[in-house]
Amino acid sequence: MISNKKAAFCTLGCKVNQYETESIKKQLSDLGYDEVNFDDKADVYIVNSCTVTTIADRKTRNMLRRAKKNNADSIVIATGCYAQTNAEDLEAIEEIDYVIGNSDKSGIINLINNIEAEKTSQRVIHRNIFDAKEYEELEFSTLREMSRAYIKIQDGCNNFCSYCKIPFARGKSRSRKLESILKEAEVLAGEGFKEIIIIGINLGVYGEDIPENGDLETLLDEISKVDGIERIRIGSIYPDKISDKFIELMKNNEKLMPHLHISLQSCDDEILKSMNRNYNSQLIKERLLKLKKSVKNIEYTADVIVGFPGEGDENFENTRSVIKEIGFSDLHIFQYSDRENTAASRLTDKVDSKTKKLRAEKLEKLKENMQKSTQKRYLGETMEVLVEESKNGNTYGYSKNYIKVEIVDYLGKVNELVEVLISGVENGRLTGVKKIK
Repeated sequence: MISNKKAAFCTLGCKVNQYETESIKKQLSDLGYDEVNFDDKADVYIVNSCTVTTIADRKTRNMLRRAKKNNADSIVIATGCYAQTNAEDLEAIEEIDYVIGNSDKSGIINLINNIEAEKTSQRVIHRNIFDAKEYEELEFSTLREMSRAYIKIQDGCNNFCSYCKIPFARGKSRSRKLESILKEAEVLAGEGFKEIIIIGINLGVYGEDIPENGDLETLLDEISKVDGIERIRIGSIYPDKISDKFIELMKNNEKLMPHLHISLQSCDDEILKSMNRNYNSQLIKERLLKLKKSVKNIEYTADVIVGFPGEGDENFENTRSVIKEIGFSDLHIFQYSDRENTAASRLTDKVDSKTKKLRAEKLEKLKENMQKSTQKRYLGETMEVLVEESKNGNTYGYSKNYIKVEIVDYLGKVNELVEVLISGVENGRLTGVKKIK
């Protein structure tokens, strides 16, 4: 076993990337490596990259160069989505020693072993991601965040939205076997985690490639039967995957939290078609409003893109109108930027930067108003809060419908469930006191 070696990690992008980094960390720990901060001197630096935006690409390159500055004699490894889609670009950067695509991410430990044994000269390990036909199990090491733990159930996406590089970085949809997922859930419950968050690239298609496992609804129902798990959240979902079966499950299973993050992007029919989204604005409204009527106090958050090629003022206002009609507790607003080799990057009717900025500001204003409206609805209500942190005499956590709550004059324990009487709004979050039974 290697001893006195140090490894540093930088993970960019989504929870799926973070989940996968935890597996790499565990394997290196088993080899005898100690984890240090990324700005400290380490023997190995691993940057698990994102390529959703041009900003993410730039951050990846910057972090890789920074690693070599921290220790010129270190081994610097680029992996993740940007390493999969742009391996040649990264290979040309002299500060990077090795480039490992998503298709070979699980082989990083073998690479490091071979480097130590001086048995490798191959700088780039990169296979066609579309050759991956089955979900690849990782060394077990779940992503944990204070009171919550994440379980990855699926990888890849078959949708090929016109603006998105992710299918080229992650490949086709591949579902994890139900037995493996439940085993991880049982381990986490045994460790005391009450809340589980289900993550993947496109959760709604879970099971389509291995129908004997059942669909997403089957999986959620099975996880809810694991003793000790009291809350289950769904990382994100497309509007067209909110079926009547899904709505009934959300309505009748109390362990499924009344919050969904919606992969929305647009609510205009013309833009949705150009984005290659396989539904229209009517479906968005019908599905989300039906679910809202069926599940008490359900709240939605969403991703929205402004300034997609061809988006005129009317298209934007259509999106804004639907968002306002449905009502969201939060929005993640992105100004469109071209991603190389995508269909949208070849569209000619681009929206100028000034217009994109103005539209983003309009949506930000609507978001603020919706947040205030959401918060007012819960004044005087009792909410169950899962404690995430305690400091300065107060405790903070999230309600079932994923609204941040400050519990005043109470020092709770992380992972404790507390009934809170909501009395106000301060610094953008609800405030209240522990309810005395």
